Amino acid sequence: MNVLILMGSPRLQGNTAELCKPLMEEFRTQGASVYYMTLADKKIAPCVGCYACQEVAGEYGCVCKDDMYAVVEGIQWADLIVFATPIYAWYCATPMKKVLDRHYGLNKYYGSAEGSLWAGKKVAILATHGYDGAYATDPFEMGMQRLCKHSNLEYLGLYSVQDEDNLASFRTEAAVEGAKEFARKLLK
Repeated sequence: MNVLILMGSPRLQGNTAELCKPLMEEFRTQGASVYYMTLADKKIAPCVGCYACQEVAGEYGCVCKDDMYAVVEGIQWADLIVFATPIYAWYCATPMKKVLDRHYGLNKYYGSAEGSLWAGKKVAILATHGYDGAYATDPFEMGMQRLCKHSNLEYLGLYSVQDEDNLASFRTEAAVEGAKEFARKLLK
């Protein structure tokens, strides 16, 4: 299985990156091909809402020629996409939000072009947060579930860990084993 981890934290060596390590290790142990893509170091403009992508059949077609095209290549390569993000103010961090806002070119529902460039992909969330689990993650998870339904993606679930002691929170046996178990669940 090809697994794309879109790491959406603005901190490339922060809590979310730390929690991605055991997840990636287990994916590889189970024989998956893993592509880890950080978003904070990519130049991704916000969606301008022009709908030009909806007139381009068979390809992404966005007028913003930036690093989102590399993200789309990764998405098209992957069988499973893991959206890894810290939760800030009950939603994903800005680098991830820009990617989610730019998904329009993957769905051809609003113009002359038709079809989808990612229908059938599997999707999961890996989240880090300060508040208690569901209270912190429910709004983002609900948004992702709706995106998956709208885009004909298969939503597989969420694994999250609360920040109680900075990086140490994500190195505990429970956090590491939880991430590995989540990886195994996603590959079934």
